[in-house]
Amino acid sequence: MLPFSIQLRPGKPVFDQLVEAFHRALASGQLRDGDGFPSVRSLSRELKISPTTAHKVVAHLKDRGFLVSQPGVGMLVTAPNLPGKTERLALIKPELNSLIRQARDLSLSAEELKEFLDQLWDGENDKTRKS
Repeated sequence: MLPFSIQLRPGKPVFDQLVEAFHRALASGQLRDGDGFPSVRSLSRELKISPTTAHKVVAHLKDRGFLVSQPGVGMLVTAPNLPGKTERLALIKPELNSLIRQARDLSLSAEELKEFLDQLWDGENDKTRKS
């Protein structure tokens, strides 16, 4: 049984949807440190997805320290210490630099870009609250 709810939607890769759902469940407390997590086979069967996709999701979460395989027990959720704000911002800096270059090429001001980002941010938060 899947320890969090998810409704897969067309138009977005299943991998991305599962990873996002996992992180939402962890952030909301629906998943906690030490909780069991389904095997690749169970995940694939329950969600009716490719075993390859299920394996990629589990491997991704393991590689990032969110899952650990415990012999004789199975897969367990771990809640690693998340990097600080500076480290998290550094992860998105290349994409932000690219966005800034594109905005400048389109003769958009920093203020216009900030306003647009605020609108998008608020829209995403509204979608998250509604789901």
